[in-house]
Amino acid sequence: MDMTDLTRWIAEHATATDDYDTLLARVCEGLCASGVPLWRVSVMTPAIDPMVRGVSLNWHLGQGLSFVPNPHGAEQEADWLRSPIFAMLERDENFGRWRLDSPGPETDYPVLHDLRAEGGTEYAVHIVGFAPGTALRGVAISFCTRARSGFSEADLRAIAEVLPVLALAVAKLGLGHTLREVTATYLGRSTAERVLDGQIQRGQGRAVPAAILLTDLRGFTALSDRADPYDMVTWLNEHFDALGDPVARHGGEILKFLGDGFLAIFPVPDAGILPCPVCSSALDAAADGLAANAVLNQRRREAGLPELTADCVVHFGTVVYGNVGTERRLDFTVIGRAVNEASRIESQCEALGHALLISDSFAERCSRALEAVGIIELRGLARPQKVWTLPAE
Repeated sequence: MDMTDLTRWIAEHATATDDYDTLLARVCEGLCASGVPLWRVSVMTPAIDPMVRGVSLNWHLGQGLSFVPNPHGAEQEADWLRSPIFAMLERDENFGRWRLDSPGPETDYPVLHDLRAEGGTEYAVHIVGFAPGTALRGVAISFCTRARSGFSEADLRAIAEVLPVLALAVAKLGLGHTLREVTATYLGRSTAERVLDGQIQRGQGRAVPAAILLTDLRGFTALSDRADPYDMVTWLNEHFDALGDPVARHGGEILKFLGDGFLAIFPVPDAGILPCPVCSSALDAAADGLAANAVLNQRRREAGLPELTADCVVHFGTVVYGNVGTERRLDFTVIGRAVNEASRIESQCEALGHALLISDSFAERCSRALEAVGIIELRGLARPQKVWTLPAE
């Protein structure tokens, strides 16, 4: 395949799509068609992600593609420090080439041992740095062959010809992926989609009927006064996992963490459907979260660690979902009377002796059997509010 045609296709594909897989497969197939004896190609980029430090997209001749996330952790860090790419970066090199069929000190890297054991004869790596301030530091693209003679100079020239546009395509795709993942991490996936769709002006928003789930950890402030701050962060994250994972599992989204609690919503697309399936999901999320928090506290007791009891409220109402803040610092959140009502109901959990309170407006939409707790009067509410909970098992 002509390299000019291949580089043109790379640019057009990366401009029109976010499809990594087709990009790498077509590049490898095009190089093979031009006579380059590729066996394995790997595109490795760092990631800005709370779960992984980097990702690799690998192509194997006759086997297709595989995606390999590289998690954070001591073991992965040790592997990185023993990699040829790390050694190249330490020496400020952007190209490396190793014969694998003649072992020596220069090939004493675990990945090269593995490739040699699988029949690899030569391994070459290009490192392309990205401009400072573009979130990703760069990309490393490795090429391996099983050809007895290794790579010829003509092979390496063909690879070098497509490399600049391939690296540019990876930069574009990688930055797009990073932007989506970072905004989803800090805003929630649905909110991130709205922001990236251009809903970024202050005051821009829309009224949304929604089930509201509000949680708070009782006793957190008092415990934080006497516990190590790093321990508190660890414990807080464990509770957020217990209480928050069911929210995503049941179709909701955490909009914001409120110190020792969080606010989540479950948008209701058709408020006229009763009983409301979305409200049922929100109630399941609250019940599952409290159950998981109780299991976590049991483990804490057995380990001699402090416990944190959670209070939870589910409520239903119409909220404004959009941008609030200053001209240059915005928060995409929900505001409205229903949010204030949920907060005031939550403040009564301890006094009423129930970890879960269900508002009357939510109970009217729920098909599950509920137990009445009582009637409460809250500041700002036009009438007393009847509250409910789930019956004891």
